[in-house]
Amino acid sequence: MALTGYSWLLLSATFLSAGAEISITPEPDQPAEGDNITLAVHGLTGELLAYNWYAGPTLSLTYLVASYIVSTGDETPGPAHTGREVVRPDGSLDIRGALLGHSGTYILQTLNRQLQTEVGYGHLQVYEILAQPVVLANTTELVERRDTLRLICSSPSPAEVRWFFNGEALPIDLRLSLSPDGRVLTRHGIRREEAGAYQCEVRNPVSVSRSEPISLTVYFGPERVAIIHDSTTRTGCTIKVDFNMSLTLWCVSRSCPEPEYVWAFNGRALKNGQDHLNISSMSAATEGTYTCIAKNTKTLLSGSASVVVKLTAAVVAMSIVPVPSKPTEGQDVTLTVQGYPKDLLVYAWYRGPASEPNRLLSQLPSGNWIAGPAHTGREVGFTNCSLLVQKLNLTDAGRYTLKTVTLQGKTETLELELQVAPME
Repeated sequence: MALTGYSWLLLSATFLSAGAEISITPEPDQPAEGDNITLAVHGLTGELLAYNWYAGPTLSLTYLVASYIVSTGDETPGPAHTGREVVRPDGSLDIRGALLGHSGTYILQTLNRQLQTEVGYGHLQVYEILAQPVVLANTTELVERRDTLRLICSSPSPAEVRWFFNGEALPIDLRLSLSPDGRVLTRHGIRREEAGAYQCEVRNPVSVSRSEPISLTVYFGPERVAIIHDSTTRTGCTIKVDFNMSLTLWCVSRSCPEPEYVWAFNGRALKNGQDHLNISSMSAATEGTYTCIAKNTKTLLSGSASVVVKLTAAVVAMSIVPVPSKPTEGQDVTLTVQGYPKDLLVYAWYRGPASEPNRLLSQLPSGNWIAGPAHTGREVGFTNCSLLVQKLNLTDAGRYTLKTVTLQGKTETLELELQVAPME
């Protein structure tokens, strides 16, 4: 009886024999998609008439790849043939340019001259050439100890996942958690040292692919806000400066991003948004408490530091300086007193010579000032003896006299001729 096509399949149902054990091994043993693979057969015995190859779990016509007649070398493709399979005379099966779909169970069925059949089983795993994964983040800008980091390694392939931080393998400790498949990395209460570049890598026995890095920024601070002068931290200290000398105060802090800075003098905000403050000419008017406030716009936190700046104990001649130096009609002018007595008891300002009818105002030991007979309602006194005259008119030009009395009873009188330019 000649064997053709699938005719001997009917015979095999009647004459099954356990026979010797047939084994099937893939060569190479870990093939990648696109490889040429041979399912090598071992343990064949006796004089064989034909082979049937199946790609599936059972001896079903649906899974039949090909039938091969040994005597003629005729091969008949079956329903499961993909056009890539070829049966060798020794019973092995070649698969050219294997696809991922070639993975699975393979069965070889043989027929000998006694019309007995034997079967052998094997498994083929074709591995994918992995595409580059992508790291997805819930956000790339986080606030320290407040925000949660969640990274996803996005890849269409079922593969082992590894994580990298700044190019090095990421150690997974108690502060980091991974999903069971390793694809989701979570960190609650992110910390500043965890800012940097994250990557994930997918791998199988034949392929490795790493993602592009994704950079994370962790905002923190400001912390340890301090005021520095001459490279020395002066926070909480008193800085003594000679009369008419300059001074620069620097505000420093640990913060990401760099904070916004606000300076205050004796509790009043100054128009300075820089990290340093210049005092160009030290005088009694610039004595006081200087405060730097650092504000982080990302964390919404702030911190501050203060120093006290004072004139040195050297005796300074008292003087009056108008600010602005050449006021015009309608402007305000401050008659700034430099070098006023530190042990001041009271002072008085006069419009003209120091006589009672000419008195503009006096400051009492309590710190309050009272208006005198010549007060126009536009004059204001300050604790440093300075006098503010508001909304100048041309009649305000002339002599101004300051009289000071110390706790020891020492009296000093100082005069100034104020010039007021007409409004143009």
